[in-house]
Amino acid sequence: MENVNKKTFVLDTNVILHDFNAIFNFEENDIAVPIVVLEELDKFKKGNETINLQSREFMRILDKLTEGNQNLEDGINLGKGRGKLYIIQGKPFSEKMKLSFSEPIPDHKILAVAIWIKEHFNNRNVILVSQDINLRMKARSLSIEAQDYKTGKVEHAERLFENMRTLPNTQTDFVSQIYKENSIDATKSGLNTEFIAHEYFTVQDEHASALCHYDPYQNQIQKVSKKNAYGIVPRNAEQTFALDALLRPEISLITITGKAGTGKTLLAVASALEQNRDFAQIYLARPIVPLGGKDIGYLPGKEKDKIAPYMQPLFDNITVIKQAVGVNKKASQDIETMLKEEKLLISPLAYIRGRSLSNVFFIVDESQNLTPHEIKTIITRAGEGTKMVFVGDVEQIDSPFLDMRSNGLSYLADKMKGQKCFAHINLQHGERSELSELASKLLN
Repeated sequence: MENVNKKTFVLDTNVILHDFNAIFNFEENDIAVPIVVLEELDKFKKGNETINLQSREFMRILDKLTEGNQNLEDGINLGKGRGKLYIIQGKPFSEKMKLSFSEPIPDHKILAVAIWIKEHFNNRNVILVSQDINLRMKARSLSIEAQDYKTGKVEHAERLFENMRTLPNTQTDFVSQIYKENSIDATKSGLNTEFIAHEYFTVQDEHASALCHYDPYQNQIQKVSKKNAYGIVPRNAEQTFALDALLRPEISLITITGKAGTGKTLLAVASALEQNRDFAQIYLARPIVPLGGKDIGYLPGKEKDKIAPYMQPLFDNITVIKQAVGVNKKASQDIETMLKEEKLLISPLAYIRGRSLSNVFFIVDESQNLTPHEIKTIITRAGEGTKMVFVGDVEQIDSPFLDMRSNGLSYLADKMKGQKCFAHINLQHGERSELSELASKLLN
């Protein structure tokens, strides 16, 4: 390794499993990949999940880069404007490491490589990059600089999940006027603020308030009213906003976030059923994130038996809607017919690979467990006439490789903000039951 005065980033396995192109994202600085990382990646190469894809893609990139190179510790040029890539063999533990981290687990082997580079190349600013907070803490305890992998992460993600805005009425007759006319030219509204495309907000004066939506196509502020979707009626202002967005044909991409019990999935499914005549198919999907990190192959039964427990929450929402339509037997029978004829299809998300989704109302549940790459892959399959809805709770992420800032749902809501085809709604208030709401608030 050349002894030049620039940074060397040592990559943890989880960085590559998050982004197989990670080695190209450190500008002119050098990259060190410990050999133990390749051993770890080898464990993930088989399977159909995104981490399996990431592992295989990285190994293909590495194979192409290293072709014809005999000594990978000498470094491989990553291209113009970039540094070199080094594959570092295992290194002995330093005396300091032996005192606290004697167990030869992969994390400790990665630390040993970082320490070896720092000790052997005095001019090197060595930085360990990992999405594992605990490993970063261990590195810092050994005087190794450590940081999270920031590419694709959302800065100030918490802002995406705040309450919808409430604007004071600066024009005395705005509320009464919008109730009378249903819409007002934004430039003449008297509301001293800027709006983003399809923003939902409340305007309030001393006596009344109005739920509003900003239409970017007509530059209008429009009054939002409660709507009924297949027997489901909103119970609060946020749900009213969400259902309004779901029923607007000009909005083709929607993210709905909120804690458990806020009605995210129920509203999405009800709106899809309400508009079933406008679409060739309603597709409800969710990623399979096995508990305990075990593949579903460990579960008993055939394929349908294995995935059934993961799909049950979607069927539960269908049951709630069937109960809501009550005595309307035709509406309930229509749901059964759609399920039988696969006009309404409930399936694991992995099964859409290779499909082109044209004229489909596509709902992705639990999308906080998707990576930004997965989100992009799904949306790029959208054909003409397709509406896509991603729902999830960023405080309940099951994937060990994602957090509030790096998950695909946060990434999507951040990157698409302000686009005319997109709306984002955050639901704050639980409506499942008083017990559910109490548990969400108190049992952290």
